[in-house]
Amino acid sequence: MLRDDFTALVAAGEESDLARCALAIARIAYPELDPSPSLEQLDALAAAVRPRLSPTASPEAASAALTGFLFGDCGFHGNQEEYYDPRNSYLNDVLERRTGIPISLSVVLIEVGRRLGLRLEGVGFPGHFLVRLAGRRSSVLLDPFFGGRPIVERELLARYRAFRGAEVASLPPDALEPAGPHAILTRMLRNLLRVQLDRKDHERALLAADLLLVLVPDSAGEVRLRGLLYEHLECSGAALDDFRRYLELAPGAPDAGQMRERIARLARSAATVH
Repeated sequence: MLRDDFTALVAAGEESDLARCALAIARIAYPELDPSPSLEQLDALAAAVRPRLSPTASPEAASAALTGFLFGDCGFHGNQEEYYDPRNSYLNDVLERRTGIPISLSVVLIEVGRRLGLRLEGVGFPGHFLVRLAGRRSSVLLDPFFGGRPIVERELLARYRAFRGAEVASLPPDALEPAGPHAILTRMLRNLLRVQLDRKDHERALLAADLLLVLVPDSAGEVRLRGLLYEHLECSGAALDDFRRYLELAPGAPDAGQMRERIARLARSAATVH
């Protein structure tokens, strides 16, 4: 049911409703979640800040008013104390608790900005998601995790060097590539999947992996991981399907031989049980 609903929502590709898709992800933890209250919260945030925006305001001024409202008046902030709390990845929780991680706070900023006609887009910066504003003179990069403040190139380079653990002369072009809804949702699910695996919450990790493979169906590594989760949860048939698909996608994988042995062992075990 969740997978089918999520598949329908993302079918529009880059025109997908980002907020609705993010709220579908939250159904991993809240299966009966109604998206309407959270969507109404986003509408209300936009309505509250709209009177502060002059019709002649530049995009930079409008963005400053929006970030001041969200991260100042409303108190949205990065959750530095409990960064790996899975609630930081669920948009309904982020709106209620007013805290999250870079990508979930970016979704709030993008979605409220969209309701106000601001041209905001995600930026898949390595290790720390950002938002880009298309200004009159040039684009401006904003960091929602740290109050929506603008980030200059020198700081970006320092962050990139720290993330890579190496000296580089300049940022590679792909470090600041735009991230549309598909890329944002993929990154959100990969973040959440890692958190659930670390917490050994295998059932919710499986749900995250399943939704992730709606977006990246030919990702061999994630097909393999879902198979391992199925196996751990004693769903042998589904595990075998994923392991075989993994070998189709990556026949030359370093663990291909081990995977064939695993398939044979699991198939024998399944035959014995049945």
